[in-house]
Amino acid sequence: MAGTEDTLSRSAIDEALAGLPDWRYRLGGFVTVFKTPTAAAASQLIADVGRLAEEQNHHPDLDWRYNRVFLRYTSHDAGGVVTSRDVRAAGAASAAAADAGATAEPGLHRTVEVGIDTTDAAEISEVWRVALGYKKGAGTDLVDPHGRGPSVWFQETPTPNSSRIHLDIHRSRAESGAVLEKTVATGALMNRDHAPNWVVVTDSQGNRLCLCTEAGRQPAG
Repeated sequence: MAGTEDTLSRSAIDEALAGLPDWRYRLGGFVTVFKTPTAAAASQLIADVGRLAEEQNHHPDLDWRYNRVFLRYTSHDAGGVVTSRDVRAAGAASAAAADAGATAEPGLHRTVEVGIDTTDAAEISEVWRVALGYKKGAGTDLVDPHGRGPSVWFQETPTPNSSRIHLDIHRSRAESGAVLEKTVATGALMNRDHAPNWVVVTDSQGNRLCLCTEAGRQPAG
């Protein structure tokens, strides 16, 4: 089990990523997508990543979509943070992907959270936890114990927005520019007061979402 002393600081994460061009930092983990020449090659890559995981005793969150393999490494036993084990695992997975003739498409990996404005998170969080079958995460966050559904976080404020529920869509800053440009072109209102951490987008009916990058979230610990 990793101890908190093995948790990487943000500067150490950035240094590690300089040697891991296939990967991006996202909400306490390293993420990427590998595109293989065929679905069969994707299946073989999954088997290779699984073998590495057993050898390293460090297992990724993995999703297979035809010839694309979505990967996320985080140290769950250290509280969902990046440790040196994630650095080693990501490097080994990239090597396996190269052997499989895969190309990295990290910009395809996005993460969605549900944000709820409230004056009192404790008053309502249990309703959401029970209904979703989630568990408590950091702070007031609720997370899917199986890593499938979006996490839920409660934004405590004395003045909740009239549109209390919104989505936070996390992409890497390196790939966020094109998405912002396309979103502007839809005619949505764009509040960039907190950019590049996040940009608040409001549609013509007053519904909100936030386009977020890793600049807005520091590692725990």
